[in-house]
Amino acid sequence: MLVIPAVDVLDGAAVRLVQGRYDRVLRAELGPLQMARRFADQGARWLHVIDLDGARAGRWHNLELIGRIAAEVGARVQAGGGARSREGIRAALEAGVSRVIISTAALGDPHEFSALAAEFGQSLVVGLDARGGHLLARGWEVDTHLELGSAARSLVDLGARRLLYTDTQRDGMLSGVDAEVVPELVRLGVPVMVAGGVRDPADLVRLREAGAEAAIVGRALLEGTLDLAEALALYA
Repeated sequence: MLVIPAVDVLDGAAVRLVQGRYDRVLRAELGPLQMARRFADQGARWLHVIDLDGARAGRWHNLELIGRIAAEVGARVQAGGGARSREGIRAALEAGVSRVIISTAALGDPHEFSALAAEFGQSLVVGLDARGGHLLARGWEVDTHLELGSAARSLVDLGARRLLYTDTQRDGMLSGVDAEVVPELVRLGVPVMVAGGVRDPADLVRLREAGAEAAIVGRALLEGTLDLAEALALYA
């Protein structure tokens, strides 16, 4: 299982949002590029970079910075927050991003999503942002009323190659992970990454035992409840 550190960008700063709320912002001491370099220096092979301005606006706002991270840091980047169209996905890949995360764009027209999945293949990650078992869209501000399990199954049937499950109620809370739903998603036959609530090494053990491909870690690194270098040594 991979451990992937998160770099969330808002107004040019590295931050963490509590439960995705823009009125509950925790600012990091380092800037996004400096933070990404530190994570890579500690051994991270992948970085999870989210354009929070883009997630709110529906288009990339920090893609130039994300491209610099991809080019200069020495770790591969998966990025989300600004890709709600074919053009947005292409722009990110052209900027040097290895994998593009989409959520809102995956929950619209099934034929359009199937075409995107066929075109971009392994370069596309489908984000399943859930609250109370329902998927959220448009920067976690809209409840789609789609049930997590059935929607995930439909998306895999339409061609999704990799899923990213986030329990938005746990995100940024250091409250521990929701590992119970992970086996259900893993049984769909595609790799599953998990974000939201990772607090300490015990959470990583839970996710590995549940079959997760990767754990996305954010606030635990800022607060020091998880040591990245030690985690990477155990989960390379």
